[in-house]
Amino acid sequence: MEEIELPVAQVDIIVSEWMGYFLLYEGMLDTVIWARDKYLAPNGLMLPDLVTLNMAAIEDAKFKKEKYEFWSDVYGVNMSCIKDIALSEPLVDYVEKPLIMSTTCRFLELDLYKVKVEDLNFAHKYELKITRKDTVHAVVCWFDAYFSRLEHPVMLSTSPYGKSTHWKQTTFYLSKVVKAKKGQVLKGSIAVKKNNKDFRGLDIKISFHYEDKKGKTDYYQLY
Repeated sequence: MEEIELPVAQVDIIVSEWMGYFLLYEGMLDTVIWARDKYLAPNGLMLPDLVTLNMAAIEDAKFKKEKYEFWSDVYGVNMSCIKDIALSEPLVDYVEKPLIMSTTCRFLELDLYKVKVEDLNFAHKYELKITRKDTVHAVVCWFDAYFSRLEHPVMLSTSPYGKSTHWKQTTFYLSKVVKAKKGQVLKGSIAVKKNNKDFRGLDIKISFHYEDKKGKTDYYQLY
């Protein structure tokens, strides 16, 4: 887009399907921001005009065992050193609604009329309240995109509570599972920045803070 010149000075509407996994993977929002600043007329429409990122805690013992624990015995060979590498890779897949065991936290909101490229590197806090006694194996994230300025506003959701989309959901598995009780709070922060070597990639750091009978636990993981 940056390499072409349109035959008009301004446009009334910009429509773009720029959203990637975890909303920001693939790094295409930069180009949309550039096009908005260069071409969008005053009072023009951005479609979508608002996007959000959301998080919840899940129980997923079966999948975590299949994906990570098997490295302890690969046909008789202990390859546990691979576990940390495997845990650092977010999983893009469908999450079944019954696995969710917490409230939902919206930790990012981007107004497409105002957002700047520098806003795409961020650090925000989150807080999740556990809704049943179970074990937290991961946190799952998804995005919602809003077309709020249309005559009949609509929302595109990639939530596990709604219809499946090709974006699926993005799951981040914990190295230290949380034996949680109903009403317990899992909180922390999530920091996201663009990867220095791969402009389509992201570096993500999630911190986890919670209290149980053993006291306070504070740690973070890099993805």
